[in-house]
Amino acid sequence: MPEKQVRPKVLVVDDEQVIANTLAMILNQSGFEARAVYSGEKAVEMASTYQPDMLITDVIMADLNGIDAAIRIRALLPKIKILLFSGQAATADLLEKAREKGYEFEILAKPVHPQDLLSKLRA
Repeated sequence: MPEKQVRPKVLVVDDEQVIANTLAMILNQSGFEARAVYSGEKAVEMASTYQPDMLITDVIMADLNGIDAAIRIRALLPKIKILLFSGQAATADLLEKAREKGYEFEILAKPVHPQDLLSKLRA
């Protein structure tokens, strides 16, 4: 019997639910197992139980920004691949602060074209 192919797990985080849900849907249709959550705090909580292979997160969110969430999740899951996306200028300052702490994150500009996202995840 052929082995069932394991789909990479992706956690999608955006406080705009439509964006998070749409990205998760696209990923699920593209060979990933994706789940959407709508806050940085929820992402950290979900990461410990869901154990995703990848995290895609918006940067600017109300409770816990995406960079701080990514740093916390990386502490739980050191091998996780992290992609940030943002449509806001404030992101540069947050990225700089993360760099100063030794964290490097890849960032995509919003709106993210699904093909760009998929090619980054498959790289």
